[in-house]
Amino acid sequence: MTRPTLIRNAKLIDPAKNKVEDGAILFDEVIRDIGNVASAPDGAEIIDADGLHLAPGLIDMRVTIGEPGAEHKETFKSAGRAAAAGGVTTMVMMPHTDPIIDDQSLVDYVLRRGPDRSGGVRVLPAAALTKHLDGELMTEIGLMAEAGAVLFTNGDKPIASSRVLRRALSYATGFGALIAHRPEDPSLAEGGVMHEGELAARLGLPGIPAAAEAIMAERDLALAELTGGKLMLDMLSSAQTLPALKRAKERGVAAFASVNVHHLVLNEQDVDGYRTFAKLSPPLRGEDDRTALVHAVSDGLIDVIVSGHDPQQAEDKRLPFEEAAFGAVGLETLLAGALTLHHKGDVALTTLIRAMTLKPAELLKLPTGRLAKGAPADVILIDLGAPFKLDSDKLKSKSNNSPFDKKLLQGAVKRTFIAGKTVFGQ
Repeated sequence: MTRPTLIRNAKLIDPAKNKVEDGAILFDEVIRDIGNVASAPDGAEIIDADGLHLAPGLIDMRVTIGEPGAEHKETFKSAGRAAAAGGVTTMVMMPHTDPIIDDQSLVDYVLRRGPDRSGGVRVLPAAALTKHLDGELMTEIGLMAEAGAVLFTNGDKPIASSRVLRRALSYATGFGALIAHRPEDPSLAEGGVMHEGELAARLGLPGIPAAAEAIMAERDLALAELTGGKLMLDMLSSAQTLPALKRAKERGVAAFASVNVHHLVLNEQDVDGYRTFAKLSPPLRGEDDRTALVHAVSDGLIDVIVSGHDPQQAEDKRLPFEEAAFGAVGLETLLAGALTLHHKGDVALTTLIRAMTLKPAELLKLPTGRLAKGAPADVILIDLGAPFKLDSDKLKSKSNNSPFDKKLLQGAVKRTFIAGKTVFGQ
């Protein structure tokens, strides 16, 4: 049985109450008491937080892990180390492995092998929405949901066929399943490597217009309204998309949205100089887009912040920009990156934490992501003021392709607990 732990003199970040307040927390596998805790049982570990902030462990809804099939990029073990160091206690694993997670046996494989190899970090499978992610034949959503898939997605391959996506959304309603879809028109985005604009023209690089996202998002939201399906627009990047999302929500459509933390902190200027570590999909866009996305998080229009963790080996990144792979690691920098917005005064601290804890938990129907009696004791201690310059070579991921490399960040995880057990501590 897990030894009881009492953390006192902490500043509790409660995303459900939208409050930060002084208090203490007592837990073993689950949270036993919170707030004004009178005493700890005999044998309990007592930690004086000395004013550190305590929050629910982060739930990252978009994590690429190379196992099985690309263990040279990332394994359950290396992803688990990176997650624990970044305060991520639950990872939702994308289906584009080899083989692709498109049947219930592979869902079961992730649920059985992931937690055993990840050092205790919870690993939940996102299943493929179409067979082989080819956008043509819908997978067995019901069987995979029953097996434990927490959402369904086509990953980085948008479904061009409106008929296929309509069928998937309609079928998923029978199981209350969440469909996450990247809104990007493949024909408009084809061949592009960065945001289409003045900088792309100056660098001589083919661009991806913001309209590629906005057009597809309009279609996806219309299909969600038509079917009554539960849709999350995955990793938005453009201000052009936000009005359609707002209108859909106001009409009562079961529409949600996520954003990659990199798109909240960085913009297309971070690509200048042909910096391939900042080559992302969707691409980093203009400063107006970044600002609009930040406001959308602050207002609650965008529900979830994700890391978009997509490990790439150095040899796939250190190439001419057009040839380099898309993607960035993010498990260890999700929290520190997001806290940039708190330190600048752009987004309230509780709002930021809620977008990485309670909101994902609600969408995925998880008991975690909250500070409440009886909830699993997945909690993190954070030093909000700890400054550091990111050295990507020291990241715990197997890959180190971070666009935050050499950038100053502020906010460090001091200790991570999962089900009451310490999985990371400084």
